[in-house]
Amino acid sequence: MKIIPMKVTSSFLLFFSIFIFFSDFSFSKVLSQDNKPSFIPMPDKIEWIKGEFLLSNNIYVSSSNADLEKYLISQTKSLTGIELKHATKTFSGKKIVLKTGKLKNGTNKEAYSLSVSEKQIEITGNTEEGVFRGIQTFFQLIPPLAKSENASASVAIPLCKISDSPAFSWRGLMLDCSRHFMTKDFIKRYIDILAYYKFNTLHWHLTDDQGFRIEIKKYPKLTQVGGFRKEADGTTYGGYYSQEDIKEIVSYAKSRFINIVPEIDMPGHSLAALASYPENSCTGGPFEVTNIWGVMKDIYCPGRDSTFTFVEGILDEIVNLFPGKYIHIGGDEAPKDRWKECPKCQARIKSEGLKDEHELQSYFVKRIASYLASKGKKVIGWDEVLQGGLAPGIFVQSWQSFQGAIDAAKQKHYVICSPASHTYLNGDPSDLDLRIAYSFQPIPRDLTKEEGKFVLGGEACLWTEQAPQETVDSKLFPRILALSEVFWKNPQNKDYDGFYSRLQKSYEDLSALGIKYGRESKIFTSSTAYDESKKEFSVSIQQGQKDIDIRYTLDGTEPKETSPRYESPIIINKTSSLKIAAFKKDHQLSKSNTLAFNFHKALNSHITLKTPYDERYRASGENGLIDGVRASVNAHDGLWQGFEGIDFEATIDLGKIEDISKVAPRFLLDENSWIFLPSKVEISVSTDNINFTDAKTIINDIPLKNSEILLKDFQADYNNVSARYIKVKATTIKKCPSWHPGFGSNAWMFIDEIVVE
Repeated sequence: MKIIPMKVTSSFLLFFSIFIFFSDFSFSKVLSQDNKPSFIPMPDKIEWIKGEFLLSNNIYVSSSNADLEKYLISQTKSLTGIELKHATKTFSGKKIVLKTGKLKNGTNKEAYSLSVSEKQIEITGNTEEGVFRGIQTFFQLIPPLAKSENASASVAIPLCKISDSPAFSWRGLMLDCSRHFMTKDFIKRYIDILAYYKFNTLHWHLTDDQGFRIEIKKYPKLTQVGGFRKEADGTTYGGYYSQEDIKEIVSYAKSRFINIVPEIDMPGHSLAALASYPENSCTGGPFEVTNIWGVMKDIYCPGRDSTFTFVEGILDEIVNLFPGKYIHIGGDEAPKDRWKECPKCQARIKSEGLKDEHELQSYFVKRIASYLASKGKKVIGWDEVLQGGLAPGIFVQSWQSFQGAIDAAKQKHYVICSPASHTYLNGDPSDLDLRIAYSFQPIPRDLTKEEGKFVLGGEACLWTEQAPQETVDSKLFPRILALSEVFWKNPQNKDYDGFYSRLQKSYEDLSALGIKYGRESKIFTSSTAYDESKKEFSVSIQQGQKDIDIRYTLDGTEPKETSPRYESPIIINKTSSLKIAAFKKDHQLSKSNTLAFNFHKALNSHITLKTPYDERYRASGENGLIDGVRASVNAHDGLWQGFEGIDFEATIDLGKIEDISKVAPRFLLDENSWIFLPSKVEISVSTDNINFTDAKTIINDIPLKNSEILLKDFQADYNNVSARYIKVKATTIKKCPSWHPGFGSNAWMFIDEIVVE
């Protein structure tokens, strides 16, 4: 794991040098002056003892397990620069002892004890896995300042006795590498991060409609075709893991006691596979790997025996690559549209005596589960596998709510509880904040004590439609730390205030580990007021997260830690781009938020809409399209007016005749939210609101099939035509296109400021 040194200012170094020169304190003692280490997750029992153990290059490691010893020595050097040494049997100096043995705190295989005295650190586990968990606690005892490549020759470790074990046996992260591919080294980095915070499972989402990411030698087109997609701009995006990559990653995870559970989606979310081998669909294709998100209607055809031969051929290689007990087959979001129209599927329903297409999905899942059981594997599926009846022995991952977990546990099926409301960290922290994540209880309250035993634990989930590799840290952290504690600690021992206090101190640890963390919650909200008499806007910002600085710029540049700090309302009296960002020390928590202000001729004049906007998307109300404040690419920023399935028409009254050179209404394209650009926009002008002339028609030239979120100004240029009234008509596409998951449903059209110059 690459460790990034913490930034230290030159003034601090000068002060620090003077301090060392005039005092008897060693660097190790300076490091130990901080309060107790901020463990996450918090161990069960800790007894602090006065004094310290000095970790240095003169410390030896004694262990009966060569792999654990090698790991400890390697990671300690990576974290601190300190090089521990192997201890011989006769060595009697200061050392770290790793051993297994029966513990007093139960028989849990991950239980451990850790004791630190002045002469020795001893980590004991019921098993080697328990010793490994104890090693992670030892790493968290190391002060953050020491976790750099330039550490001192010695580091102070506080004396203590710790006894600890996990509440849940399944503590996972679901990482989607289909929507956005992530490199082999990045996956290995995350295995180390998961180990550090005592997770034990990486649920690896490898196939979906947007990409097939694992090499299958029997079917090479799965990656040759299915591993790549063409983006709207014509570029090719993709990547996949060779079988050698998979073996390397699996071996690496095993050495960190992380179990990898591959997810190979079926029967839905299979468009990348069908683009490669269309004969396994109901219609026969052709298909292409899609560059849009959503739920696709073309899925595997269970009416064809050849489909099962194909899928089993894939799973044969998956089974050989992943030695763990579990294979996840998805089973979620499988539309039945094609099955209802497919003669082969209908024949299968009849021949198998099935009631409907839901039971046909159950037939598919049961058949695959039986095949995998014959290979010695246990099958996991999302909670849609409950529809039509559960296959014997299948594990259920409940995501839609807690109900799937309740239903499965009551049927005596093992459960992984990961409801989107509490664990889907691709969701914005404004909606799923740190407190909500920490409040999660993996065992639903509706279960009896006996039924609750079927809940193995939970997973943090990161779907990556809007999360390429470089954003993963900021999406997961710090909220995944709340779930790390939820999965480790008994629910009755949770304490949010205590956790939050430890988290604030842990940010230094995250920085030292090179983790580019994001937000805890909605960082700030802004409100804008316009003073007609002064012709100026006033922007007020309300802080939503503690211990941060709000900084801003007015010249369109990105805010930095040296930009002006927000302390009082910001006055805007000319066309400007206000960019606002939050910083924690020198770390920016997220992308900046932009408020663009236009002082144009229609500002706060009068506008009449022919058809009303949807009340859910009303911007600032009646004058929301001429209030001078531009919307962002976020459809939910409160600055867009939305129209569902209907055309737009509005007339602006400037109040007097003006010379007009430009009229530019702005629209949003976010087809994953079913928001499309108009097919055309017509703009005309008038002096009397009766006779409109100088009509301009702007045709949309941007492809609607686009995974990117885009803004487009439909601009009409005039040679200083005189007018008082301006009419804007936008023609919507009415319904979602045939290629879209929402085909046939109403399409949305979102319009922002109509700039008049």
